[in-house]
Amino acid sequence: MRKYLLLNLLLLVSLCVKSQNTVGIITNNPGTFDGYTLYAPAGHTETYLINNCGEIVNQWTSTVAPGNAVYLLENGNLLRAGRIANADVNFGGVGGKVELYDWDSNLLWEYTYSSTLVSQHHDVFPMPNGNVLMLAVNTMTQAEAIQAGRNPADLAQGKLFNEQILELQPVGANGANIVWEWNVKDHLIQDIDPSKDNFGTVEDNPQLLDINFLGNSAGNANWLHFNSIQYDERLDQIVISSRLLSEIYIIDHSTTTAEAATNSGGIRNKGGDFLYRWGNPQAYKRGTPSDQKLFGQHYPHFIADGLDDARKIIVFNNGFTRVPSVSQIDIITPPEDSEGVYTYVSGTAYGPSNTDYTYKDPVETDFYSRILSSAQRLPNGNTLICDGDDGYFFEITPNEEIVWEYVNPVTPTGILSQGDDPTASPNLTFRVLRYASDYPAFTNRTLTPGAPVEQNPDLMGCTILGTEEVTEEIFSFAPNPVKNTFTIHGTIDKVEIYNIMGKLISTSYENTVDLSNQKSGMYIMKVFANKKVTTAKIVKE
Repeated sequence: MRKYLLLNLLLLVSLCVKSQNTVGIITNNPGTFDGYTLYAPAGHTETYLINNCGEIVNQWTSTVAPGNAVYLLENGNLLRAGRIANADVNFGGVGGKVELYDWDSNLLWEYTYSSTLVSQHHDVFPMPNGNVLMLAVNTMTQAEAIQAGRNPADLAQGKLFNEQILELQPVGANGANIVWEWNVKDHLIQDIDPSKDNFGTVEDNPQLLDINFLGNSAGNANWLHFNSIQYDERLDQIVISSRLLSEIYIIDHSTTTAEAATNSGGIRNKGGDFLYRWGNPQAYKRGTPSDQKLFGQHYPHFIADGLDDARKIIVFNNGFTRVPSVSQIDIITPPEDSEGVYTYVSGTAYGPSNTDYTYKDPVETDFYSRILSSAQRLPNGNTLICDGDDGYFFEITPNEEIVWEYVNPVTPTGILSQGDDPTASPNLTFRVLRYASDYPAFTNRTLTPGAPVEQNPDLMGCTILGTEEVTEEIFSFAPNPVKNTFTIHGTIDKVEIYNIMGKLISTSYENTVDLSNQKSGMYIMKVFANKKVTTAKIVKE
């Protein structure tokens, strides 16, 4: 048995056999995307940035629980929504404030948007110009809702929440200028009372929202439950998610506030009307229950340029109210006449009729998150998934192999110890984001790993191979460096080859492996034999 010295890997490569851990890191195999994972446990004042072994590399402390989204900015600052108690505007996801911390957890700026009539909730988004998009509601009185065309019988709480998006320009330590605003109440339609506002033919106006389509709201004030806003700089458009109507919407951001309040009068005009919608055509009377595609979804967003499936929309489709209860990850291509101009055929529902890709668990009912959750396409082609109501994060390859698993050990009553049962207490997590190791926030930062989040951790077998010399026992193979092919000596089950970004590029069941079609550079070999996995560095000339 020969020994090979793995020296100075240009990109960190992770190795961890399947563990018996109950919380924290469960699986960390070669092929996982190298980077740092950001998450803010529900009901907890801490935000964690962890490496692929679950060790904390940075931590931020607030005085309030999340409300709900967090983002790591390129300069190392943390943008965070915070939760303030509000007896009048009270539903799942209510926050009330926005906070900005520096890398060292010093509070730089905060802005409160919480009163008896208004509240920030769920999401914020850092804009390229330094401003912040904020998702919020303000309250329509019963009289205002009826005048807007709401059926009086469907006002169970005597009020209605108007969803709004505000663009904040931070001012000082706790102020902001609202430089752009959009309100859903400016883009309504109804067909029950011609004496009230917004009367028209619902099915002929898909660019508007039917104020009387209840979805799963049961007539409550929180009838839309927007749970995500994501901005696409290339298109200057915003993607919105309505959990209770099971629809996603795209609106224009290039407008002025006055234009954003305009009912454009047609699907081809921008204004503030919907440019596109998808998921539940029943909402605009162009479909039946069998046409519904989304069920209480979260975190729809455009996949970024340069990634696999770029410019498509990825969404965590929770499966809420679907029978059986099954979650899945969907990727769709919105049909376009030209970039950012979406195709709509009069008298039909918005396409597509099918997803480009759907991930479900092999045992479909084993994967279900009623609320929360996210999915993120990674640079190596993998997908990072957050099963939010189980606090379970996992990463799958394009072949749907799970290469990384982590269970959030933080509960409202405390942090679990290794070996505790995570199902015994809620460990909810709204969303999880992975940042590449070369993300600008990490430039010139000290990223020395600390202890894991859980108590009494067990990281035995979990290694992050870096610039230190690491000796690894493997099968003998030659030549290395290799021009075209190399041969592994010994009995093997399978060989996988990964590039330095952790993307699987080749699978072989033979002892001779052909790299002739690969570019020169460093690769990682993963050898499966005798129920063990061994890794080594391969250099292609």
